Amino acid sequence: MTDTRYTKEHEWIRVDGESATVGITDYAQSQLGDIVFVEVPDAGKAISKGGEAAVVESVKAASEVYAPVSGTVTEGNAGLGDAPDTVNSDPTGDGWFFKMTLSDAAELEGLMDQAAYDAYLKEIDA
Repeated sequence: MTDTRYTKEHEWIRVDGESATVGITDYAQSQLGDIVFVEVPDAGKAISKGGEAAVVESVKAASEVYAPVSGTVTEGNAGLGDAPDTVNSDPTGDGWFFKMTLSDAAELEGLMDQAAYDAYLKEIDA
């Protein structure tokens, strides 16, 4: 079963068994504006929950993308090097940043589901 969770830093993680795909939310890409550069982690990199995992730069700002959970990167989205604007056009699809294996699935419990994330967006936009 695929399950998508969200962080307060506006990353999403889509979990399928022991594997997961990570990216930034539509809200995050809209706040950043036109994305001009993305640096994704290399396969094999160990990442820790809350640690810097990738970098995204837009015409407005540069920002870190943090790991929603701990694990090991299995693949960085190489396509973003040539087409970083994919993050703007399809942030929760082809604009994913990296795939990973989870080292502790229990860390997912601290993340928001869709309803909680939607409520959080209403709070910060209020």
